[in-house]
Amino acid sequence: MSEPNEPLREADLPPTDLLLRDDVRRLGTLVGEILAEQVSPAFLAEVEALRVASIRRREAGAPIHDVADRLRGLPLDRAELLVRAFLSYFQAVNLAERVHRIRRRRDYQRLDEGPQPGGLEDSLRRLRDEGVPLADVLALLPRLRIEPVFTAHPTEAVRRALLDKESEVVRCLVEDIDRGLTPQERRADLERMRLALTAAWQTDETPPEKPTVADEFEHVAWYLSDVLYRVLPVFHEVFLDALAAAYGEAPAELPPVLGFGSWVGGDMDGNPNVGARTIAATLSGQRAIVLGRYRRELEKLADLLSQTEGRVGVSDALLRRTAAYAAGFPGAADAIKARHADMPYRRFLSLVAARIDATADDGEQAYAGPDELLADLRLVEASLQAHRGEHAGGFAVRRLMRRVQAFGFHLATLDLRQESTQHDAALAALLADDEFGARDWPERAQRLRDLIAGTDPVGEPDAGEARTVLDVFRTVAGALPRYGARAIGPYIISMSRSAADALAVLALARLGGCTDGNGAVPLDVAPLFETVDDLDNAADTLRSLFADPVYREHLRERGDRQVVMLGYSDSAKDGGLVASRWALQQTQVALTALAAEAGVRIAFFHGRGGSLSRGGGKTGRAVVAAPRGSVDGYLRLTEQGEVIHRKYGIRALALRNLEQASGAVLRATLRPRSPEPREAQWRRMAAQAAAAARAHYRGLVYDDPGFVPYFRDATPIDVIERLRIGSRPSKRGNAGGVSSLRAIPWVFAWSQNRCGLTAWLGVGTGLAQAIASHGHEAVAEMARDWPFFATLVDDVEMVLAKSDLDIFEHYSRLAGDQAHVRYFPRIAEEFARTRDTILALKASPRLLDGDYRLRESIRLRNPYVDPISLLQVDLLARWRAAGRPEDDPLFHALVTTVNGIAAGVQNTG
Repeated sequence: MSEPNEPLREADLPPTDLLLRDDVRRLGTLVGEILAEQVSPAFLAEVEALRVASIRRREAGAPIHDVADRLRGLPLDRAELLVRAFLSYFQAVNLAERVHRIRRRRDYQRLDEGPQPGGLEDSLRRLRDEGVPLADVLALLPRLRIEPVFTAHPTEAVRRALLDKESEVVRCLVEDIDRGLTPQERRADLERMRLALTAAWQTDETPPEKPTVADEFEHVAWYLSDVLYRVLPVFHEVFLDALAAAYGEAPAELPPVLGFGSWVGGDMDGNPNVGARTIAATLSGQRAIVLGRYRRELEKLADLLSQTEGRVGVSDALLRRTAAYAAGFPGAADAIKARHADMPYRRFLSLVAARIDATADDGEQAYAGPDELLADLRLVEASLQAHRGEHAGGFAVRRLMRRVQAFGFHLATLDLRQESTQHDAALAALLADDEFGARDWPERAQRLRDLIAGTDPVGEPDAGEARTVLDVFRTVAGALPRYGARAIGPYIISMSRSAADALAVLALARLGGCTDGNGAVPLDVAPLFETVDDLDNAADTLRSLFADPVYREHLRERGDRQVVMLGYSDSAKDGGLVASRWALQQTQVALTALAAEAGVRIAFFHGRGGSLSRGGGKTGRAVVAAPRGSVDGYLRLTEQGEVIHRKYGIRALALRNLEQASGAVLRATLRPRSPEPREAQWRRMAAQAAAAARAHYRGLVYDDPGFVPYFRDATPIDVIERLRIGSRPSKRGNAGGVSSLRAIPWVFAWSQNRCGLTAWLGVGTGLAQAIASHGHEAVAEMARDWPFFATLVDDVEMVLAKSDLDIFEHYSRLAGDQAHVRYFPRIAEEFARTRDTILALKASPRLLDGDYRLRESIRLRNPYVDPISLLQVDLLARWRAAGRPEDDPLFHALVTTVNGIAAGVQNTG
């Protein structure tokens, strides 16, 4: 029997990656042993035969039917077992690769060959070498802000219990990352991994019920409280070390550079399960989690700081505070053991923990906010420093202080999002004007100004649609005093199309009593521009807002800072990838200039998804490729689905991702690209390519009436719409077209059938048009030298490499002979045009020729994911013929294939 890592030949790997091969082999062997034990040796032989046939098809050009014929008509129980077996294999590969990223980072740190590219030290050294003085870096730090925002968008098809099993395997691999364990220790770790993988095999991949908002909160909270809570102080230490390494000196402390946000419980857009109730529950749950974390850390600090009176001195201020707390918390004071009476820090921290308990219970002596807890911790730090205790606990106290500065009493900022039409419906009810939402925006804007000024009386405040919307603002008004200003993030308006949409939020907030002591609405109002047309019109919308005296007064109260959210998902679904990227680029250029003219600081919030079609990709490259001046020390972006687990599931990788993002923001802000004389010509070329690409994309997706039925037959969208992986519906309304379908299931469906159409449709046509007008050399130069266009081309190349039109053809035939003959050749032609054009522009003999790691990673997974795809085709045909029953073994087997392909392709929605 051949080894389970056969596609990854040792000759393909540099010496730095040989241990990756060893980990893949070790885990693959273990998975094989588990399959033989849990099913049978014969089953393992069957899996191996399929894998070898799949490799033969990939490596030796054997017909795809050699694999497809083996899978056709299998009994359901056997089919599901095969899918789960292959899923187990490439999940093992995923884990090995993630651990290898940690190994590579350690190699850079240990071998003294310079800092790892893309990290903070590398970025700061490059800034120093380019002439940026330390003073400029330090001046940026107070406004430097990196803020990932976690959403509950349903592209993660793996349940929490299985993620915990993965974490155990990762811990074992990391413990032996450099092969430093003894044989006995390695055997013990092998058994730990066997236990985790066997338990995972015996666990169903999908829960029996659709997750609730509370379930989604629990899922995201794990990353915030178990990973990022631990990583945050380490990030600060790495940043300070990088400054010292690059510039020879560093400040004693950093301002809070990192923050974290969440949409879980606050994203009302199209989700009837989210509203005032979930907002209140989420804020309360986040507060309970972070206070619990502080409580446990205070207990550990109390154990650590065992200094006794007579051996060291203690500040009078700390002793006075201890006495005051002992009087305020007599029960806690009495509970301190007599043998700890001579340990002043332990006594004090035990009483601080009692005040945290009072805060959690909303007691009379609760902390009013995190600043009061910080003041107590600063007393401890100052006393330690004054009495030779810097190395006897100062480090641990500062770690907790950094956490309190970042997480406050809120853990993560909760964003609020609602669609503009819901506000119009509420206002129509309040104003007793059914036509309000259909009126021209200037007319609506004037009525809204009157509402804000209080000169336009409203009817029953809880009439019709109004109550649900106003309850949200009432809840926020009650929450801000308890949780603090940082607990609530921007109020995002989906489908923003005019200045009236932003004024509507101000009017409804006032009607809901959500104002501060000055009568101002204490929320950032963030229009979300989603479609290509909305992005193109964004400058006109903001120009109107900046000219509106009512809104401008609101901005002054918010520090003249305007948050704008950019929608990557719907713009790509609307016009294709090139048109979307170009519209986003143009919008950032226009809004940056407009804000500068108006004396407003623009803060872009990037609504990026996991897949390339929804703005996914390498964050660092995207930041560096952003228009000059658009970053300005600020990066806020959404993280969702499987991307959260991939980027933040392991502490070392979470730290690396935060470093890369921060380094890119430093470079883009302090040393943006120099003005490029060729850029004016490049912009004309890009605009031409975008227009041609959009026309081709829309010509098929929107203008051809037969395409939607073909899409529904040639993808597993009917399965995806029934998946129990998110609390939000898969589409807006009940219409069946692409327009009503959310971008996530749209992209998810095309990644499942291995086509990847959403990322490359129209790209080849757009590039060909630019080449025809400007010549091959000019376009190749643009794709090489302009970071914006180079990133776009590289991203499309990656999706092309992951796509497989031979497998997609099997899906296409599910649509019937007539539809297949009508659409498949058109799709295949554009795929070939895009691939060939990109290869020609890059002068490459094959896709990903310049990225061997990604190329080999895809090559390693293909023999495992290909059989799952072909099985999915067969099961889809059988399920549809049976009438698409949901509570049926056929459907359950199909769901398993969806999970398997998602894990193998790694870019789903």
